[in-house]
Amino acid sequence: MEYASHSGTVDGYRAEVISSEQFWQVDCDILIPAALEGQITAKNAPQIKAKLVIEGANGPTTPEADDILRERNILVAPDVIANAGGVTVSYFEWVQDFSSFFWTEEEINARLVRIMQEAFRAIWQVAQDNKVTLRTAAFIVACSRILQAREMRGLYP
Repeated sequence: MEYASHSGTVDGYRAEVISSEQFWQVDCDILIPAALEGQITAKNAPQIKAKLVIEGANGPTTPEADDILRERNILVAPDVIANAGGVTVSYFEWVQDFSSFFWTEEEINARLVRIMQEAFRAIWQVAQDNKVTLRTAAFIVACSRILQAREMRGLYP
């Protein structure tokens, strides 16, 4: 914090500075693009050495790059599942405020873990059953749930 407040950046702080091109070539097991959309592209996807990409940002992988990563057998955990924890906890906050009944941090964490595990299991199973990517499986699960809700409830409002 002191370094950043004096220099205005974290650039050069106890680390070797590398170029953007070198960044995508770093030998690693897991890559987590977590800042901006459209960062993994057809240009840099062939250089990625990770076995797993977990999308921390919204839309960090272009469709062309997604195809390249799939062809290279690099598993991509898409943003719609990797980022769902924050949205889920926001929903918990809304429910608590609406009902004026508040859960402990431990209760919230337990609910979050259960929901995220169930969501991932459902997506993983659809991906395995249909031999599709996790991104495609997430969309299949989402569309199926919307259609089921529409069938049960009718067109809303």
